[in-house]
Amino acid sequence: MSPSTNEETEQNLVEANLKTDEEAVKLPSRKPQDDVVDWDGPDDPQNPLNWSNTKSFGHVVIVAVLSMVVNIASTMVAPAMAGVSRDLEITDMTLATLAVSIYLLGFALGPLVISSLSEMYGRLIVYHTFNTIFVIFVIACALSQTTAQFLVFRFISGCAGAAPLSLGGGTIADVIPIEKRGAAAALFGLGPLLGPVLGPVIGGFVAQGKGWRWTFWVVAIVGGAAGIGTLIFMRETHPNTLLERKAARLRRTTGNPHLRSKLDRGLTNQQIIVAALVRPTKLLIFSPIVLGMSIYVALIFGLLYLLFATFSMVFEGQYGFTTGTSGLAYLGLGIGELVGLVVFGILSDRILKAKMAADNVQVPKPEYRLVLMMWFPPVIGLGLFIYGWTAYYKVHWMAPIFGTSIVGFGSFFVIMPSQLYLVDLFGSEAAASALGANILLRSMFGAFLPLAGSHMYAALNYGWGNTLLGFLALAFAPVPIFFYRYGEWLRSRTTVKL
Repeated sequence: MSPSTNEETEQNLVEANLKTDEEAVKLPSRKPQDDVVDWDGPDDPQNPLNWSNTKSFGHVVIVAVLSMVVNIASTMVAPAMAGVSRDLEITDMTLATLAVSIYLLGFALGPLVISSLSEMYGRLIVYHTFNTIFVIFVIACALSQTTAQFLVFRFISGCAGAAPLSLGGGTIADVIPIEKRGAAAALFGLGPLLGPVLGPVIGGFVAQGKGWRWTFWVVAIVGGAAGIGTLIFMRETHPNTLLERKAARLRRTTGNPHLRSKLDRGLTNQQIIVAALVRPTKLLIFSPIVLGMSIYVALIFGLLYLLFATFSMVFEGQYGFTTGTSGLAYLGLGIGELVGLVVFGILSDRILKAKMAADNVQVPKPEYRLVLMMWFPPVIGLGLFIYGWTAYYKVHWMAPIFGTSIVGFGSFFVIMPSQLYLVDLFGSEAAASALGANILLRSMFGAFLPLAGSHMYAALNYGWGNTLLGFLALAFAPVPIFFYRYGEWLRSRTTVKL
């Protein structure tokens, strides 16, 4: 064979190899979609949405109990503030009110960290960790010796106590299908509404019998028991975390490093933290729905905490209640909220299904959640008018308490439907951010609006002061009507990229 022939053969082999390499590049052996890890079909038992009713609602009950405990802690010391002020030498009325409301400032800021940690590590470990921190700093409040210690420890306990509030809505979205969330959300909603009412009722008698420090010991004991229950019975529900764990397990067993969760967004921990800090603010700025609903809820929440902070002053000053019996004045709000809960549980999901049938749709629109919010909240103003003027004229103490029960009833239909609306609107993934924005604003109002209570009543008296609050509540009553009519149109034009 001639040299030229050998050279031609080698050249042909090189060209053939190059062609094979090019074809290998053009025709990959593995399709990208083969590397995506998802649930094993729509009935996968590992998907929390497919859990049994007992297991699903068991998780809702756990979250509701945690929410109840941290909300009881927000006001349990309120009837005992005279004792706190005496022992810690607090002489300024505004500072004494801040000692109660600074806890809510923790509620406002805690979710900014909590939501990012839950996205990185899952919801379960965050529940465990922050409940432990909550109990530790509640105990620290009981042991406080100075005003500064008390304020700092109370703030930190509020930050930690925000965990079930900021994650609870997402947990419900994880385990309960959208058409069944009404009852679950109502149960979860008992915490923010009924907790601040039960707190002073219990705290008043505890403080009168054992002293104000025992109000914190009681919360620590109950919070510790709830934490143990959570440790035993609760499981991870966050779908992103569960699918990521499944992908990691398959990467180990198959040796395929390319496998990834369907819900993996490819973000680093730093990007997740930044997103969690920015998301609530971003929603408040760029989503008129989140902003409008959050302002309305924040106003009502602030009004409730203004009442919580001043009930002792009103009923001890006008009716001669003792520290123990002044806590009973909070029961009017609680009774109204319980009636609201019953009405909500009966009507919520029925209205949802009726609206779906009327509109002939298979997937409910989030705006259906606003129907009850349009009907009942206007009575808040009426309740405030009754409360203010009957207290001013010292009508029998049952009259102002009846007025507050109307306030409690109407308030339930502001706070609960708004939470459901945001959860349905943003789904499991972004619900934590939407609720975080809601909690941020409402907790800020709850922390600072009560500081104006004593000054407002001193300037306007109980009658005109509560009349002003009533007109403020009525001014925002059209908000759900507007979003019911134009919410879908707004959503189509104001998409917020999270």
